[in-house]
This record gives sequence, C-alpha cells and structure tokens, in this order.
Amino acid sequence: MQAVAEKEPTKSPNSARREYTLERTRNIGIAAHIDAGKTTTTERILFYTGLIHRIGDVDDGNTVTDWMEQERERGITITSAAVTCFWTQKNDGGLEKLFTGVPHRINIIDTPGHVDFTAEVERSMRVLDGAVAVFCGVAGVQPQSETVWRQATKYRVPRIAFVNKMDRTGANFENALNDMRTKLGAYAWPVFLPIGAEDKFEGVIDVVNQKAIVWGRGDVINEGLKYDITEIPEPLRERAKVALQELIEAVSNKDDQLAELVIEDKPITPQALKAAIRRLTCKIEFVPVLCGSAFKKKGVQPLIDAIVDYLPSPLDIPPAEGTNPTTGEIVKVEARDDAPFCSLAFKLWTDAYAGKLVFFRVYSGQVKKGDVIYNPRTRKRERISRLMIIQGSERKDIDAVYAGEIAALVGVRNITTGDTLCDERLDVMLEPPTFPEPVISMAVEPKTKQDRDKLGEGLQRLAEEDPTFRVYTDQETGQLIIAGMGELHLEIIRDRLFREFKVEANAGAPQIAYRETITQPADGEGKFIRQTGGRGQYGHACIHIEPNARGKGIEIENKIVGGVIPKEYIPAVIDGIEEAAKSGVLAGYQMIDIKVQIVDGSFHEVDSSELAFKMAGIFALKDAAKKAGLILLEPIMKVEVTTPDEYQGDIMGDINRRRGRIVAIEAKGGQTILRAEVPLAEMFGYATAIRSLSKGRASYSMEPLTFEQVPNSILEKILDLAKTKPAARS
Repeated sequence: MQAVAEKEPTKSPNSARREYTLERTRNIGIAAHIDAGKTTTTERILFYTGLIHRIGDVDDGNTVTDWMEQERERGITITSAAVTCFWTQKNDGGLEKLFTGVPHRINIIDTPGHVDFTAEVERSMRVLDGAVAVFCGVAGVQPQSETVWRQATKYRVPRIAFVNKMDRTGANFENALNDMRTKLGAYAWPVFLPIGAEDKFEGVIDVVNQKAIVWGRGDVINEGLKYDITEIPEPLRERAKVALQELIEAVSNKDDQLAELVIEDKPITPQALKAAIRRLTCKIEFVPVLCGSAFKKKGVQPLIDAIVDYLPSPLDIPPAEGTNPTTGEIVKVEARDDAPFCSLAFKLWTDAYAGKLVFFRVYSGQVKKGDVIYNPRTRKRERISRLMIIQGSERKDIDAVYAGEIAALVGVRNITTGDTLCDERLDVMLEPPTFPEPVISMAVEPKTKQDRDKLGEGLQRLAEEDPTFRVYTDQETGQLIIAGMGELHLEIIRDRLFREFKVEANAGAPQIAYRETITQPADGEGKFIRQTGGRGQYGHACIHIEPNARGKGIEIENKIVGGVIPKEYIPAVIDGIEEAAKSGVLAGYQMIDIKVQIVDGSFHEVDSSELAFKMAGIFALKDAAKKAGLILLEPIMKVEVTTPDEYQGDIMGDINRRRGRIVAIEAKGGQTILRAEVPLAEMFGYATAIRSLSKGRASYSMEPLTFEQVPNSILEKILDLAKTKPAARS
C-alpha cells in the first residue's frame, strides 16, 4: 500500500481552507484502569509532538490534561480533557512508514480511570474514531480495563493496546497479552516486543520492520529522550522472526489481500503488512499491541507512529447515522467539508474565564464564527460568537471548525449533553451517548442563608456538566438530594461547590439508591373521580403488569381497543404510570424492569381530563404493584482486591462479613488477586479497612455490576430506615 495521498478536501465556494485534511486527522482517546498510566502517556505524547517543552508529572500535579485542582491534589483524572497536537513521522534509520513526512493533526481525549467518573469515558467514546487502551505491564487487564473496553466495543471504536510500566518490578508482557485475549476476547497480536523487563527494560523490537529501538540510560529526567534504531540483538533475532511469522499468519487469517500474497508465496513487505493491519484495525477485527514505559519515556514515539499508522481517520470509519425527528427516517452523515454542517455536543463545562463551554465533534460540513446553528431537540437557532480549541487549561480562539474535528463553542444556551447541532436544512438527530443511573445519594443543605441561592445555582450547573449527577428535592421532607456514582464522585462535587462556587454546605451520610421491582404478574385499577359543584374530574384506567428481564427497564404498551379510553388521554395515563414508578410503592425507591399493558378503562364526555387520567395511571400502577410480589433490589459491586499472599485470609474473611461472594482467586507475581461481588451498602469505608488489614500493602477497585434482591434478614431494617429518612430515596 502506498502512503495515503495528500488530497485537499472538496470545498464549497465560500469555504475556508483547512490546514489538515481529513486523511491526516486522528480523533483518539486514551483509556484504561485507574493508575495504568493514561495521563503520563498523554503527557509524553504532548512533549514529543512539541505541544509542551517541559514534561509534567502526575505526582507533581503539573500535567497538562489534569488541570483541575482536585485532579492535581489526588493524582487522578476526574474530567476528560481534550488537547490537540501535531505529529510528522520521520524516516529514521530505514524505518518504513505509511505516512512518512506527512504532518498529522491528532485530537486526544485523556479519560478518567476511576469508575465513579465512567460517564467521561462513555461520552468520549461516543465521538472518537479510535482509542489507545493502556494496560499495566504488572497487573495486566484490570476491572476498569474491561469496562472501558466494553464501552469502546459498544460505540464500535477501533483500538490499539499499549502495555505500559514495563520497567516496573513484576512486569510481564506475555501475561498482559494473554489477559487481553482471555479476559477481553481481543484478537491481539504484538507489533512491538520488549527488550528486557523490569530494571533491564532497554527498548523494543519493531516486529514489522525487524529492527530494534533502544533508548538511552541515565537519570529519570533524561532517560528515554534519545533512541537508536539498530539491528536486533543476536539472542532475540529468532524470537523476532517467529513473532513476525505469527503476526503475518494472524493478519492473513482475516485479511484477504494479505492472504493472497501468502498463498502465492510472494514476499510480504512491511508496507503491505502495515496496510493489512490498518484495514483490520479500522474494522475492529484486530488489536495491534505495543509496549513501553511512559514514565521513563520509552516506547512513546513508536506509539504516536502507531496512532497514525493504524488508527482510522474520519474517512476510514462508516458515516455517522442519525434520525430525522419528523419522519423517523435514518440519515447518513458523510464526513465531507462541503456537506451540510452536523455535529454532536458531547460535553458541557463551566470555565471560570470563558463561561459555559460546549465541546462538540463535527461529523460533516464546517462552521465559522458568526454562523447560525440549529438544535433539532429544542427547534431553536443560535448564532456562534466564539470558537476555540482546548490545550488542557489553555484556550486558543479559532475562526472555523471542519468535518472530523473537535472544538468548543462559547456562550451558547439551551444545550445539553447529547444534543445534535446542525444546519437547519439537515434536520437530523444523532444518537446521544447513554449513561448509567446513580447508585448513591445524600442530602445537602447550605450552612447559611447567603449560601442557599449559590448552592442551587452551583448544583444546577454541575448537573448540566455531568449526566450521572442528579439533583432533586425530596417531596416529603423538602431536603435537597444529590445522587451520583460513588463516594468519591459526591466528594468531588462538594469540593467543587466550595472552590468554584464558594458555597459552604453540610451533607448527610451517603445513602444507597435501592430499586423496587415485582416478581409475578398482576392487574390493577385506578380511578380518579372528583365532583366539586362545577365541572368535575373523571379518569379510569386498568392495567396488567408483569416482570421484565433484568436491565430492560420499564416498557409500557397501549392495548386499548374500542376507544374505552380516548387516544388523547393515553399519554396522560403513561405519564402517570411513569411518575408512580419513579416514586416507588414499597419504600419510595424507583421501580425497574416491569412490563405494563394498559388494557381497559372508561371516560366521561364532560369531566374527563389529562390530569384525571394521569392520576388514574398513578393509582393503577400502585394498585397492581401491591399485588405483584414487590421486592427491593440493591446495587452489587464487582470488587477486585490485589494483596500480598500473607493477608489473603484476613481480606477474604472481611469480604465474607460484608455479605460478599468470592468468585475467583488468582496468583500473579507474588500477589493474590481476589475477585468478589459485594453489596454497595457494605463497601462504605472499605478503603480504610483494607489499609488496616494489609498494613497499607493491598489495593482494590470496584465498579457497578448488577442489582440483586435484598435478603429478608436486612429488608425490615432498610424499610424502617427509608420511613425515618426519606431523603435516602432516589
């Protein structure tokens, strides 16, 4: 395959000239388990691409993408950060590249690894063309690694894998590779192999070109800045040849063009092999695997080359699809500058200086300052006054944004995460990202009267930014409730309220977001009849409910025949059923996974109204649910604990005491890995407990797994608590 030709995009007569063509644009994300080295890898990429001239460090709190105060203090990524950098491949030492000498624009989103901030990964994956999955060379595939991998698969995002921390004690490239194949089901094959490991990690073998890349030694600051491309050391040549043959065989098994060359016994050039790997990677049928140590600055330049070589441009992936909101027809959005403008708003952020920022990905067309955009959801138009690209905490104003690019709008109103912004001629709604429901809540109240207004405003703005954060008022107590994905999530929200909005607030103890569901079919009837002298109110609905499959949510079906309930009142009945489900029946918790059929009813020609039928829907659901074997469900967490062997027994005993269930035990590198399923209600304060049990040597991670029935032994306690503390409900 020849290098991709540099073509200027087709331009409409009034279009501005874009600097980087679609073929030379990459939109990628860096995703991984917490502490696998995503931000460090991103920082090294920014250094080598020339965006920064001093390398920051997560531990020092001075990286570009971790720019929030909370991120720098905790050493974790909380919000996804978008940066734009540029890379030109060099033909050093005879390395043959598909894109040698051609400058590329790379838009990078560094995503969080902590499960509490999974929404940031979700919305980033929705707008990316490719991803770099970073794995720890010691731990291999970890729980959140599996989560981000599933998210990438859900949105059909091609990816390459980077096995990081090869300089760490216990690093094992083969183990990490096998983990990818067994735990993730990835068709993963190395395109680079490590030379040495742990403190003897010196460089990598370029399997495709059969060359060695060796980095210099020295102090941590300078180590890895320079490298030499040499012949493969004699002891490793046979291993490199075998790896090349295995790679060719693996690729030819799925790529017909390469298989033809193999069958005809023609020589396989590096260009032909790379082109085949690229084709398969773009089709999500192959995962090239690289390795290195981002902290020691080893293996980063080959990773940037691989991003350009193997990950797709906007032209290499299928066109985005949306729905015409009027006709319901499927609309394909082609990645062309001369097409009507169409983009997706995937993130909102409040900036202290610029105000409200709306991050958006352009799928087709172009937009310039002064243009008018259209929001199909609100049916409103808005003029663009300012456009910018983000470099971590720095903002750079630009005049235009083109197809395939990511940028930010400033000062626009009435936009939420997932909105389509487009040319009014197009009238299409792209599929928005989906987000998990909150699993934990707490009551908050301002410390002073002066804080009350600021608290409401701050919470509203934070809820606009974060789709997994909810704010509502408990109808019975009047308390303000905040709900999120975990203790850390809500802790960060409170911290941001104090720092960004100068609000002092008290918070109650975290409460679990239990759910209600039913175990058997039942019928219910709801009547709302009021006679007040003048026109009265009359609504009557009969429903049938039955359990739905776990995770299917609430499905409502209209089975009315003969007009016993007029068509115009059916939506009101549905609204009533949905409202009743949200407030629950057993203990005030939201109902999930039920099927509802509206089967019968009656109306009054004069007294019937939408309000009456909405109330009838509420009463009908409550009546049916009470007969349908109501049960309470609690969130179950998938927990993984890594501990030295000597603490295994104590930690297993503690998990059992927390109503946990051990599902797997694995020995790896002198450590024991325990995988368990534990109710979220029992995991509060676990970080302190595990430090105490292991003298600070064990670590753990957890993520939501499913909902399961609350045991009868503790059900009464929860129901009593719900009655005395209504603010716990969600």
